[in-house]
Amino acid sequence: MKKVLAIINPISGTGSKKNIPDLLGQAYNASEYELFLTYTKAAGHAEELARRAASEGYDHVIAVGGDGTVNEVARGLVGSQTALGIVPKGSGNGLARTLGLSMKSDQVIQQLVSGRRIAIDSCELNGRPFFCTCGMGFDAAVSRSFAEASTRGPVTYLRTMIEEYRSFKPETYRLDINDGERTLETEAFVLVVANATQYGNNAYIAPEADLSDGLLDLAIIRPFPILEAAVVLGDLMLGKLADNKHYETERIKSLRIERPTAGAVHIDGEPLELGTTIDIKLRPHSLHVIIPQ
Repeated sequence: MKKVLAIINPISGTGSKKNIPDLLGQAYNASEYELFLTYTKAAGHAEELARRAASEGYDHVIAVGGDGTVNEVARGLVGSQTALGIVPKGSGNGLARTLGLSMKSDQVIQQLVSGRRIAIDSCELNGRPFFCTCGMGFDAAVSRSFAEASTRGPVTYLRTMIEEYRSFKPETYRLDINDGERTLETEAFVLVVANATQYGNNAYIAPEADLSDGLLDLAIIRPFPILEAAVVLGDLMLGKLADNKHYETERIKSLRIERPTAGAVHIDGEPLELGTTIDIKLRPHSLHVIIPQ
């Protein structure tokens, strides 16, 4: 029988995971797979468990948790033949949504059991893998503050956005595109490099992005008057940013970013503090994932 490992992060994300082992057992015990369950114990443990499963020839590994857990498991599977499955239990669930997976645990588990596999691109920011989006500017500042908040969920996120907006000052970035093919300087409210269409929660920062096209989508929101903030936010949530005059996008293969000061960067929703030089590269078709039939 083909082996499957479910890696459950008991403390990540927002939803309860108490019934997940039973739901997984019921679905997989009636399938062609042999299911194994394990729990993470510390940061980085999910990546270690996933890499071991890949080396032992597991068919797929299921990440049960939030975006951080999904990123860790995926990092352990990049470059292997073992596929990533996701039971999304986070506040954003960007990769799961882009892959068309259900947000309901019982439904998504059935999708994984009966699903098919495809190969998608992965990306690296200063050598660190990511799979959905990375960026800097206002959204990175929000990501950092949201991570420090005592509560989660959309209400907390909206409050964090309002608080950050009051003090945020856009920076000017120097962009070296495709290993020197083109350079430019641009002031940006948000600067994002996307593999997936969205951050999560159906916030479409790169509506035309394709996980398997061998290209990155560079998305820039330029500074805008406060009276237009509601329009920009609405276009983000409706997938209509391409029609917004403050938005610019292009498809690229690699990017070096030079910025005036060190500071916050977000990578698949997780905040990091990095220096003034940031290199982003693509690894085409380097991660197998399970998607619905």
